[in-house]
Amino acid sequence: MDTSNPAVFVNAELLPNFIGKKVRTVVKVNQCDGGVTAAKSTDDKDLTVNGLPQVPLLNYVEVIGIAESNHSINAEIWTDFGTTFDTNSYNQLCQLANGEFRSLFL
Repeated sequence: MDTSNPAVFVNAELLPNFIGKKVRTVVKVNQCDGGVTAAKSTDDKDLTVNGLPQVPLLNYVEVIGIAESNHSINAEIWTDFGTTFDTNSYNQLCQLANGEFRSLFL
């Protein structure tokens, strides 16, 4: 396993701290339009994901890619999680992965 460039767990609140770096997040797809996806983050903020394929509306998708701005990610890898996902638990994971337990995450 290559650990030289790990993806940091983020939600929209944490995304601005990692511009230009590899991130991992989960979004709920609101609209797909030719490779540009409008989505809601797990902390209920608007994000744009570039490079996603056509994903069913209202599905949750894990995206791994490069944070382009405070509100956009260029997707490299994605996984469709379907229509149910525990956003509260994911937000707690993001806080732990970027807080006092940061050393436990790659």
